[in-house]
Amino acid sequence: MLQSEVQSYAKHRWLLTIAGLLFYVVDVLTDVLLALRYVHLLRRGFRVLWRSSASCTEDQRRDEHHRLFCLATDLSMLKLFEAFLESVPQLLLQIYIVLRLREGAIMQYLSMSFSFLTVSWALVDYRRCLRRSLPHVREMPSGLPTFIYLLYKLSTIISLILSLALLLLLSPFTSVFLTFLWLLGALYTHLKGKKFCTSMEMELLYQGVIGVILIFTFFNVKGQNTRVEMVVYYVFHGVLNILAPVLMALLRPEMLTFSLLLAVSGIIFGGAVLGMVSILLYYLLMHPREGERRVGDEVDGEERETRREMRARNFPQL
Repeated sequence: MLQSEVQSYAKHRWLLTIAGLLFYVVDVLTDVLLALRYVHLLRRGFRVLWRSSASCTEDQRRDEHHRLFCLATDLSMLKLFEAFLESVPQLLLQIYIVLRLREGAIMQYLSMSFSFLTVSWALVDYRRCLRRSLPHVREMPSGLPTFIYLLYKLSTIISLILSLALLLLLSPFTSVFLTFLWLLGALYTHLKGKKFCTSMEMELLYQGVIGVILIFTFFNVKGQNTRVEMVVYYVFHGVLNILAPVLMALLRPEMLTFSLLLAVSGIIFGGAVLGMVSILLYYLLMHPREGERRVGDEVDGEERETRREMRARNFPQL
């Protein structure tokens, strides 16, 4: 093209700019709504903790504290959804770009590490808040059990996202595979999960979000014993973690240097092994069991207990 020619600003670029603005506005609105939920929780907590403690009976105080835990669980779930809808896709894209260019700045690595930790902690925080809000269920122990559970989520998510980034380097058709996994997760949620929303439209949206989460980590949507489903899930991910570096080394060795491929493969295999060891340690030795009763085994005539049982049945559990 000659320098004297003037390149026209096409109509589709103008429309894409409008679309980008709309996405930005929606993102800002969701952040504002999340901030409003924070404000509501803080205001209610201040009223319960500092204003009404003297005038409430013991039962009323217990109910108010339970409502605070329920609000905290709702907020934690929204943060979890935001993490997997925003942070995880950005992480996958960042790692793909770094591997594609075979270089990255220290700030990029620090940013990705912090994002991995934030996403993993969102899962742990949701689990802790949910167990506190459910009746007849013991809290998740603090200290070492929480650290082991965090290590399990962190290790498995890191290894899987690195494997998916390698597969994306191998072929862009990996995005079709990810779409299939998303549909499979949403279908599993539809068939096995409990109804969570009141309207069909919101329920489908909820199932789609859970389908995204199931691509990257296991999520208990049944609210029951899911040992078989968890074993099948992580066996499949283990096969994926083995195939991705092997296929990269055999089919596209020129895409990465030997040292870089060796480092990525080490993180994938090490993370997968560490994650499996952590999950075994947690569920065999640290998972709270004694004192728990299956929700719904006893029928209580009080309306308060009915709401709690419905919450236990409908909330997705980890």
